[in-house]
Amino acid sequence: MSLNGSDTYRPRIGLTTYYQEASWGVWTQDAAILPGTYVQAVVAAGGTPVLLPPVGTDPSILEVLDGLIVSGGSDVGPEHYGAEPHELTRAQPARDEHDIALTKAALEAGLPLFAICRGAQILNVALGGSLIQHIPDVNPEAKYQPGPGVFGEVEFTTTTGSISRSLLGPGASAPCYHHQAMDRIADGLCVTAAAADGTVEALETSTAGWALGVQFHPEQNPDDLRLFKGFIEAAANYRKDRTENPANVHQHV
Repeated sequence: MSLNGSDTYRPRIGLTTYYQEASWGVWTQDAAILPGTYVQAVVAAGGTPVLLPPVGTDPSILEVLDGLIVSGGSDVGPEHYGAEPHELTRAQPARDEHDIALTKAALEAGLPLFAICRGAQILNVALGGSLIQHIPDVNPEAKYQPGPGVFGEVEFTTTTGSISRSLLGPGASAPCYHHQAMDRIADGLCVTAAAADGTVEALETSTAGWALGVQFHPEQNPDDLRLFKGFIEAAANYRKDRTENPANVHQHV
C-alpha cells in the first residue's frame, strides 16, 4: 500500500528541466525549473512527476521510471547536427547533452518517451536528423511564434496507423511556440503529423515501442489531455510488463 493509503499505482514520469537563474520570494539564484503546466498535465493524466535537471546527468535513473518527457525550451545547439549557428540560435549546451543522453537511453530501454517541442527536435537530432534554425528564413508567413511569450495555434493532419492518429483522430489543433523546425528526418523516425505548409508536427519511431515527439505544446491546453493520457497508459503498460515479465525489459540503461 502506498504512503497515502491508496493501492492505485501512478506511473512515475521523469521530466527534463531547465537549470538557470530564477526568482522567488526575495531570492534570485540558479534553480531547476519547469513550467507548471507540464507537471499539472502529468498529474491530471494519472502520473507522478519526477523532475530531472541537467546537472549530474545519470541515465540509470530511467530504471526507476515508467516514462520520460523531454520538455520544451531553448534551441538545440547546431553542433549536434553539423551546422553553424544562426544569429538567432540560443542554445544551452549542458541541457543539450542531458536531454540527448536521456533520450538515447530511453529509446534503448524501450521506455515510453514523450518529446515536446524542443524535445521532439532533440529526438530527431539524437538519431542523426537536422533542424531548420529559423523558420522565417524559409517560410516568412509562418506564425509558429507570434511574439515573445505569445503562443500561436497550429492545425495539422495525422497519418493513418500512427500513435498521433489513434489519440487525436485525422486532424487537430494545438498551441505552438517555436522558431525552429525539423529539416532532415533521422533514420528510424517517421513523420506522423504535419501542418498545411509542410512543417513537421509529430514524429514517431518506425520500430516497436511507444515514442512520440510533437512540435507543439499540448501541456498548454489542459482541456485536451489525450496525448498525456495515451502516454501515461503506455507508461502503465511498461510498468506492468516489467513487473510481470522482467526478462522482457532491456538492461542497457
